[in-house]
Amino acid sequence: MTAKRELWKGNEAIAEAAIRGGVEAFFGYPITPQTELLEYMSVRMPELGRTFLQAESEVASINMVYGAACGGMRAMSSSSSPGISLMQEGLSYIAASEVPAVLVDVMRGGPGLGNIQPSQSDYFQMTRSAGHGDFHPLVLAPSTVQEAVDLMYEAFPLAEKYRTLVILAADGSLGQMMEPATMPPMRPPLTEAERGDWAVRGKGNREKRIITSLFLKEPELEALNHKLQAKLSQIAETERRWEEIQTEDAEYLVVAYGSVGRTCKTVVREARAQGVKVGLFRPISLWPFPWPRLRELAAGKRAILVSEMSAGQMLEDVRLAVEGQCPVDFYGRMGGVIPLPDEILEALHRVVATYRPAVDSAEPRSE
Repeated sequence: MTAKRELWKGNEAIAEAAIRGGVEAFFGYPITPQTELLEYMSVRMPELGRTFLQAESEVASINMVYGAACGGMRAMSSSSSPGISLMQEGLSYIAASEVPAVLVDVMRGGPGLGNIQPSQSDYFQMTRSAGHGDFHPLVLAPSTVQEAVDLMYEAFPLAEKYRTLVILAADGSLGQMMEPATMPPMRPPLTEAERGDWAVRGKGNREKRIITSLFLKEPELEALNHKLQAKLSQIAETERRWEEIQTEDAEYLVVAYGSVGRTCKTVVREARAQGVKVGLFRPISLWPFPWPRLRELAAGKRAILVSEMSAGQMLEDVRLAVEGQCPVDFYGRMGGVIPLPDEILEALHRVVATYRPAVDSAEPRSE
């Protein structure tokens, strides 16, 4: 039987996908524009006999996730930009302790309390470490409600495979929009054997297990860091994800992710209709960023246009990937303003006008 498509609000779809993906414990705190995710969990988790707790703050909620994850539970939280900022210390503890955990960030305008409108200005916060120390979480950025469902369903297996932190990065528009989506099947609960021999689940007849992020002796902490860097190298090699549209004959590229990435599909279609050979490169994994493939695509291109709902944070990764092979331009909106297709198309035409090949203007002589 074919699974049916239903109309889902983004936040609620992400919550249901996490439930079907096997989340056993959810700890969170309400903050717009992700509050519907928490509200949905408050109903569904108790119905299924699972743990839901609204913590007194985001600081408390991420430390509850840390504790549950140490016990081998599939644990997660969700928040929005200022709330994610408060979680940074706990996220770093999770990283150093090598416990699997999942976090959803439904981004809003900033800095500061900002507003409740969509933004993509958490890119640095998520991809550069999500906490102090030498570390990166695995960050996945959907552009549709269906893709958010699919990536959310993958989040716990990825976290468990690498014993790491996985972040689903959605902006406020994706959390609030409604689209048809197909839900995956309910994943069976973890067995005790599947929880791993690292989890703290009672001593029994074995050596005690200790999970910590505190290593007072420098060689021990350096050894941990080498281990983490080896893991990150493996993730970088195996978990890069992206989408390409009409890049085969493209002379120009547009690079965008999340909601802006889906907007740029319209930009590419309209630009092509106007005779501009342009393709779209949409990163799905923000870390690891798909540097190698973008580097390949940049070769021989006349120019690249990056578009974001920020001052240009992903722009840095694009420039790192391109390595000066072609010019990289930028168009962004900030403060919760969503760029429209016509705006990005106009910016693309400016790029084309600036970097199109020179044409010999000499008039042909008539006999």
